[in-house]
Amino acid sequence: MQLRSMAAVATVVLSLALLLLSHTTSAHNITHILAKYPQFSTFNHYLTETHLAAEINSRETITVCAVDNAGMAELLSKHLSIYTIKNVISLHVLLDYFGAKKLHQITNGTALAATMFQATGSAPGSTGFVNITDLKGGKVGFGPAENHGTLPATFVKSVEEIPYNISVIQISTMLPSASAEAPTPEPSQMNLTSLMSAHGCRVFAETLLKSPAEKTFDENADGGLTVFCPGDDAMKNFMPKFKNLTADGKQSLLEYHGVPVYQSMASLKSNNGVMNTLATDGAKKYDFVVQNDGDVVTLKTKIVTAKITGTLIDEQPIAIFTINKVLMPKELFKASAAADTPAPAPAPDADSPEPSKKKKKHKAPAAADTPADSPADGPSDDFADSTADDNSAFSYSAGPVVAGVLSMWFFFLLL
Repeated sequence: MQLRSMAAVATVVLSLALLLLSHTTSAHNITHILAKYPQFSTFNHYLTETHLAAEINSRETITVCAVDNAGMAELLSKHLSIYTIKNVISLHVLLDYFGAKKLHQITNGTALAATMFQATGSAPGSTGFVNITDLKGGKVGFGPAENHGTLPATFVKSVEEIPYNISVIQISTMLPSASAEAPTPEPSQMNLTSLMSAHGCRVFAETLLKSPAEKTFDENADGGLTVFCPGDDAMKNFMPKFKNLTADGKQSLLEYHGVPVYQSMASLKSNNGVMNTLATDGAKKYDFVVQNDGDVVTLKTKIVTAKITGTLIDEQPIAIFTINKVLMPKELFKASAAADTPAPAPAPDADSPEPSKKKKKHKAPAAADTPADSPADGPSDDFADSTADDNSAFSYSAGPVVAGVLSMWFFFLLL
């Protein structure tokens, strides 16, 4: 009996160890961290206003170079637009982990760190990199790479560190950068097709310009718009199929690559599920399923699964992401072995209900002759939109819970 009791105790201890070791949760919330330090209240406020907070929280390894309220006052005295302020602050977010110890042990005494400004694609050349140099007397200097070795800011102190996840440090002053401070047009004022053409989506952009769908995209830009733009290779390979579609089918396919709300990358990662598009028209759903596996986000239709490969712009109210395949809706293509063949487009059904969400668009062509019993690739159409706090990041694993339950079951068997 004593042996059995010892075994039971050992089982409980083992289960607790499994829970502690295998239930790895990586979480950080930059606004919550800085909220504990009033001297960074202005910097913290603009992290939220520019939506940088959500982007910081969505990354697993990051360093934030915070500046106190006096330093932010100097920046705000320049009366920059909120979009330009975002570029400036994003230059202070390093895409690597630099704790206090690492800063004083930099290999060869100097390092170039990529920043969130560089990652946006808005930084010309290498102007989105920051030079970090270990200086004489225990100091560490910081300066934009475009300043050719000039280091106007120095390390003040470590504010908070979650090793190899997030490091928040204070530097003495804002990093001056002519590139980051250059006037930035509001996203809704940008020429969307020019932006896509300049970043690997020229074929899609030119096709859009020749279609009435281009007007649909423009009319939705002010209220919020997310575009999933197929790369040039994917679009070129798809063009023979595109040419076989009817005029309405071509317009619907292009509009199928737009969503009439702003969806940041952080939002796409946290709100998986069914998403309507600019082509959605009542019973003609023209939807797809958003899924993510870590940092990889995929878009699944009944015909094809595409992966997001890059970000052209992610600033409210517009986001444009590149994808590796053309999205093919079941309303236009048969979900069968002949999926590559465009489905015929019969006359529109006059009895189709009106869409529940009003948006500026054309009336989509009627549903194709797709087998009614075709298996769904994602959640049901009754999926309800979930909401999440954009200012937090987390990961959860059900494995430890299962291990704990099995261990407790074994414990009771031994009693």
